[in-house]
Amino acid sequence: MIRYALAGALLAGLTAGAAHAEIRKFTAKLDTAQEVPPKAGAGTGTLDATLDTASKKLTYTLTFSGLSGPATSAHFHGPAGMGVVGSVEVPITGLTSPSHGSATLTKSQVADMEAGRVYVNIHTAANPSGEIRGQVMPAK
Repeated sequence: MIRYALAGALLAGLTAGAAHAEIRKFTAKLDTAQEVPPKAGAGTGTLDATLDTASKKLTYTLTFSGLSGPATSAHFHGPAGMGVVGSVEVPITGLTSPSHGSATLTKSQVADMEAGRVYVNIHTAANPSGEIRGQVMPAK
């Protein structure tokens, strides 16, 4: 009898944990003015992302245009607010627009993303430290 009660309690706990998982949406608008220091140019972009809070899997689509040349790299950086330079946290693969990818985040990276302390930027040969940047924020 006790064995069944323990098994039931374990199953209820696992089910309750799964019920708290959410898919959260994030977005960013990238432009040259948000780079540190700001850059001149016509480059713009958008990031649309979802985060599975249970698996910590981030899935994203990054689109961009108007850069001074081909993208040479792109990254998620943090922890950093607007106007602050952060460390590379997650590289973005596929440097054509649109670029699709995913990554599994750490617990602290999830907390930083939810608090708006992550940004994404795209680098070019003319702007090796970054040409366009956008702060990643929860979608409204």
